[in-house]
Amino acid sequence: MQHHTSPSESPLAYCHDAVQDVSRTFALTIDALAPPLADQVCVGYLLCRIPDTVEDATHIPPRAQQTLLQTYRESLDPASPTSVEAFTRRATQWIPAQPTSDWELVENTPTVVAAFEQFSQRTQEAMRSPICEMTTGMLRFVDRYTNEPGIRIQTPIELRSYCHYVAGTVGELITNLLAKQPLTPARETVLRTNAEHFGRLLQLVNIAKDVRDDYVTENNVYVPREWLAAEEVPHNHVIDPDYRSGAVSALSRILDQAQQHLDPAQTYIEKMPLADGNTVVAWAVPYLLAVGTLRELRANPAAAFSEEEVKVSREEVQTIMNTVYATDRQCLTLLREKIADSPLDAVPQNLPP
Repeated sequence: MQHHTSPSESPLAYCHDAVQDVSRTFALTIDALAPPLADQVCVGYLLCRIPDTVEDATHIPPRAQQTLLQTYRESLDPASPTSVEAFTRRATQWIPAQPTSDWELVENTPTVVAAFEQFSQRTQEAMRSPICEMTTGMLRFVDRYTNEPGIRIQTPIELRSYCHYVAGTVGELITNLLAKQPLTPARETVLRTNAEHFGRLLQLVNIAKDVRDDYVTENNVYVPREWLAAEEVPHNHVIDPDYRSGAVSALSRILDQAQQHLDPAQTYIEKMPLADGNTVVAWAVPYLLAVGTLRELRANPAAAFSEEEVKVSREEVQTIMNTVYATDRQCLTLLREKIADSPLDAVPQNLPP
């Protein structure tokens, strides 16, 4: 499905269409927000997704990946002479013959940037620095693993750094947008401290559920070598059935880490201001889905290494959404405990409104 903009479609309308194609999950969040935040988060997410597509592309040699990421970062810098067209020209030669929706997005980078440039200077500033930091981090990781078949995380500290660059920065982006309204210094500090945890929680859950997929489609292993080595699992055999029990033990450490981010991530949702189109549903739903996914992974950790899909059922996703719409954010602890224990099959009756 080609997504070339036509004069009848504004850059912002294109962005809202494109996000439905590249991330169903994030599209849920954007659908739950109202303007202006819905527009800002939508465009911000796509501006992060573009370098992410370049970083994940196994068909692009590392040096070319670095050049593309560098050109992209420069094109977002108003002080740089590099244009977004320069990035798109370079990227075009790497677009696969059958482009995925991610690559169609890369092709339409100028349209996303046109939507970005419609925002006020203040909004652009709030978005630009986390996106540039993310791109810088991706550059570092591509550079570090130039001689490897893909990214091979070595230590828990490196995993933490990777999660910061690819997800903590998204938490920072959201917080920068929320902090454009007047907040007390104490409240802003709470938000900034906990945004990182919110991003890392979602990233660690993704890493845990997608071990096989990341290895097979992108040749990346995010489970630290140190943890696999402790279980005598070679990094390149992470999905090999012969090493399954050791790999499952290493995975449980990622689940434990994700678990540690649950409390601060919840605090983030409880303290965020609800103005400018922000809603609790937008952030509580991905948070509670992460809780449900952790539950599924604990129950069947081997699924992360096999062709089985680890996910919360579509029915439960709908029930979680309906429940959050019907309740207040003060019920998050109760909901989280219920979902951690078993799938939520109906809107609980005993929740305070």
